[in-house]
Amino acid sequence: MSAKGTREAAKGSGPAANEARRGENGAALMAQDPTKIRNIALVGHSGSGKSMLVEALLAATGAISRMGSISDGTTVSDSDPSAVHQQRSVTLSVAPILVGDTKVNLIDTPGYTDFTGELRAGLRAADAALFVVSAVDGIDGATVALWGECEKIRLPRVVVVSKLDHPRADFSAAVERCQQAFGASVLPLYLPAPGNAGLVGVLHGAPGGLVPDSDVEGARGPLLEGIIAESEDETLMDRYLGGEELPLAALVADLEKAVARGGFFPVMPTAAETGLGLAELMDLLTDALPSPLERIPPAAMTLDGSVLKRLECDPSGRLAGEVVRTTVDPFLGRVCLVRVFSGTLREDSSIHIGGRGLADRGHEDHDADERITHLYSPVGSSLKAVPRCIAGDICAISKLASAETGDTVSDREAPLLIETWNMPEPLMPIAVEGISRSDEDALAKSIGRVAAADPTLRLERNPDTHQLILWCMGEAHAEVILDRLRNQGVKLQTVDIITPLRETFAGKASGHGRHVKQSGGHGQFAICDIEVEPLARGGGFEFTDRIFGGAIPATFVTSVEKGVRAQMLKGVSAGFPVVDIKVTLVGGKTHSVDSSDAAFQAAGALALREAAAAAKIQLLEPVSSVVISVPEEYVGAVMSDLSGRRGRVNGTNAAEGEGTEILAEVPDQELLRYAVELRALTAGTGHFRRSYLRHEPLPK
Repeated sequence: MSAKGTREAAKGSGPAANEARRGENGAALMAQDPTKIRNIALVGHSGSGKSMLVEALLAATGAISRMGSISDGTTVSDSDPSAVHQQRSVTLSVAPILVGDTKVNLIDTPGYTDFTGELRAGLRAADAALFVVSAVDGIDGATVALWGECEKIRLPRVVVVSKLDHPRADFSAAVERCQQAFGASVLPLYLPAPGNAGLVGVLHGAPGGLVPDSDVEGARGPLLEGIIAESEDETLMDRYLGGEELPLAALVADLEKAVARGGFFPVMPTAAETGLGLAELMDLLTDALPSPLERIPPAAMTLDGSVLKRLECDPSGRLAGEVVRTTVDPFLGRVCLVRVFSGTLREDSSIHIGGRGLADRGHEDHDADERITHLYSPVGSSLKAVPRCIAGDICAISKLASAETGDTVSDREAPLLIETWNMPEPLMPIAVEGISRSDEDALAKSIGRVAAADPTLRLERNPDTHQLILWCMGEAHAEVILDRLRNQGVKLQTVDIITPLRETFAGKASGHGRHVKQSGGHGQFAICDIEVEPLARGGGFEFTDRIFGGAIPATFVTSVEKGVRAQMLKGVSAGFPVVDIKVTLVGGKTHSVDSSDAAFQAAGALALREAAAAAKIQLLEPVSSVVISVPEEYVGAVMSDLSGRRGRVNGTNAAEGEGTEILAEVPDQELLRYAVELRALTAGTGHFRRSYLRHEPLPK
């Protein structure tokens, strides 16, 4: 079917529509020319209609025979078991469609804040973004913040107002909300006719009186001014103000250029269930949004860190691609979704896999040479074999042993590294453990596979509490991680997080360590006396020797210090390490035969325990330095909440862009769920970063 026939089928019902919906369901789409590729990420808050819009476009172009359902878990985008369970997208997915002779890779991204990592990966793979806004609901703060991020990199954007078939839908109100949130350059390109009878082009006028002329003219003036403001033709404004009728072809050409440059943002009305606006949207995707040739690829460097010249989107150029998503298939093994920025990936070719810069999250730096055995064009979770993937396109590679999300794919003979995208910091910890010893072993094996697929997950084995801590983006993210581990057969449970406290002496004390054993043969003899006093916070540990007359030889003085240090690590009261004390060795006795290094280590440990029994032991809790970024209207609420968390506010700064940064010191125990609670307190607009500051006395 021709592109025109496909678009006509998208508009309505009848034979043409049914023909399109029964289209080639098994064919793999493989691009031959970067100019005929569009990579478009669908973004917006959860429930705005992104996945159903993808379904409608797939059905309209014949890629699937009929639309799936989110409630039934049958959509192309949401095949992950956690997505079906939670009734929302939790991972990005790619669904290509063919519009005319152009391959359009639709990248459906999650809208919930917990899955920001998947969203950022989707934007990395895309050359433009569709902001999907519900005609029924409002626009959340996270979507507004995302618009600002796209503005910084001049990413072309189109606003799609969805769900116009809903009884409470209001297109005019939705456009007004978009302009308040995104700016005055957001203007409707089409208006919906009453009763969803079709769309009317604002530039073209209202044929047949579907929409009142006054409505069209009211929208046409701002649209013309917006196009003229972005036009390279400086005479257009004078001609327009002079009352001249501007040629439609020139206006459309200027509009398409402005959209591709990221300077103008058209609004498109749609309804996925009825097909309203799909044909017009597909025209805009192919005609106005940029091809990969029009976007600058990310920076690249050699393995030793030398910066390379800018990559070009050239199928015959140096191979450079990036893994934007990793999954583990029970039959295919590790499956990697790859955006190719330069060169061409081919079956049965050797490649280099390189990953750097995520060691702090449990992803160690790695380099490996591997061979591509199978290459696929992904359609959601389905994979269709293709022989190659050119620059600008997206493909999937199976059975890669070492690749992780964020890794660079390059030629084995000319390896390179692509600068990684900005990964959000996971700030909500959960502690997990296997139910049995065998489950602990299974957990250790499975957690690596899960972490390889998710760079927003950070693994930590706490050296003090020995707990396995999974640092997640929020509760929904944690639930997905736990589901994936359980689906791999791991029986696990979450447990309370043990805050790594410290112990210290609240005052001076003396201790007598006597380790004397005689049971026949060589015995053990060591006696030492110590004095302990507290140091200032952060003072660490000091050991001094005030032995006179050689009561304890110098070699055994060192042994006493070793014993004291060992006991400090074990703790003297609640089992937490002892810090910030000064220990002075003041006396002791030795035996010419039975004294030994081991005996004096034991005596030193005993002396510290005896001193602790005679003194008041103070528990110390960790405190973090926290920087919280929030819009101005939430500053008061956040400060009030911090006071309830035993936090100390040290001041405020103007945040980058709009908003305020609050500088505070907060006990770690009060930050366990702060990632979730701050989000609720600020309607999803607040975020924070933290770093360990010091330990302070724990209140009674």
